[in-house]
Amino acid sequence: MTARSHRAGGRGAAATANQRRVVIVEALRSRLWPVPALGVLAAALAGVALPELEGVMGEHIPPALSGYMFGGGADAAREVLGVIATAMITVTSLTFSLTVITLQLASSQYTPRLLRTFAADRFVQNTLALFLATFVYALTVLRTVRNDDDLGALFVPRIAVTLGSLLAMASVLALVLFLGHLVRQIRIETMLEHVATEARRTADILLDPADEDHGAHHAPQTPLSSNVICAPSSGFLVGIDEQALLAAAVDTGAVIRIDAHVGAPVTVGVPLADCWAADLAQRVGSERIDRLRQQVCSALRIGPERTATQDVGYGLRQLTDVVVRALSPGINDPTTAVHGLSSCSAVLCHLVRFRLGQVVLRDDDDVVRVVLARPGLPELLDLVCVQPQIYGARDPLVLAALLSLLHDLAWTAATPEHQRAVAGRLHRVRATVEEQRFDDVERRRLGSLADRVDAALTR
Repeated sequence: MTARSHRAGGRGAAATANQRRVVIVEALRSRLWPVPALGVLAAALAGVALPELEGVMGEHIPPALSGYMFGGGADAAREVLGVIATAMITVTSLTFSLTVITLQLASSQYTPRLLRTFAADRFVQNTLALFLATFVYALTVLRTVRNDDDLGALFVPRIAVTLGSLLAMASVLALVLFLGHLVRQIRIETMLEHVATEARRTADILLDPADEDHGAHHAPQTPLSSNVICAPSSGFLVGIDEQALLAAAVDTGAVIRIDAHVGAPVTVGVPLADCWAADLAQRVGSERIDRLRQQVCSALRIGPERTATQDVGYGLRQLTDVVVRALSPGINDPTTAVHGLSSCSAVLCHLVRFRLGQVVLRDDDDVVRVVLARPGLPELLDLVCVQPQIYGARDPLVLAALLSLLHDLAWTAATPEHQRAVAGRLHRVRATVEEQRFDDVERRRLGSLADRVDAALTR
């Protein structure tokens, strides 16, 4: 497996800072509450500030503007704001119900891994924010409306009530657009495209182009005298702070190897990494080893679920889950499986443009300090093909889709390692075809597709 290397500082530090920003943004983006919470806060502030501003302005509102504003009395203002608040809380409940039903449908029909994608839908978040903001705004403004017989003088916040009416109209339009958006989002083609786009974006951020020279070489072997570092908690490895690991290795004069790639499941107390002295003639003291273990554990983020932030294979995992679910006897939808394999093909052909495999980090003296595991093309190809090949072995359409995927990948694979991975998978698909009782027409068609892959590999 090939490896790529980075030097300390410079681009490595900038890349790590960018990864940290991406992690924070992803953590906020994938949750349903931050945007609606900001909308509620903004609405409450506006509901307090606008009546206060109008009380200061008094009757100094331009006549040209006054003609377009609310012209009723205090009772009419209360009625309008009450109707808006009542309607908006009903519409919000309906929107939440539709969202939950969509999440349930996506989980049962496609894969539970798509729930995070729906929760991160910015259109849904903005719509909920608008509905809740309108409700809170109407309640906040309602408290400022006064009659002559109230404790204060007559006050009708005409600008604030007018804005409440405009927000209600905008909410009606947003509801119509939300329903249309929801219908589009639950289509399998839209889901597959969204996941594939996110997977390509992760590769663009995380990986280096394949034609860049980073002095790549084989990573050093782990010596027998290495010290084991165990996982601090159970879950999934969702992120690695590369610069923190590099700084820890330089500080202790050690080499660190992380054996689990981002996205792999880890168990507390089970070995996750190894460390040893960069100079094998020396030993790392026990105090430094303990400090290094703490630094390594703090540089690894372990969470309850995988995310696409630093996980190159997560998008392919989601797409493959859709394919496998479509091939299950309860659903039996090979057409969706073929669509999913087509999306996998697009993602794989994009990934081979980058450097895949192990990552090697060096210090300023060109000494290897950190070795990070990252899946190469053989692992990613197995992730995509193994389960569909097993569950779709009796369906010639699925096998044809697998061969088409290999053909596309054979045309874009540029390195001998990538070509060997494609050739190995082609051999396994051919063996599966031979084991099936297809008629002569299907065998010839699948054989022709396999020959096209061979031709692409030897072009």
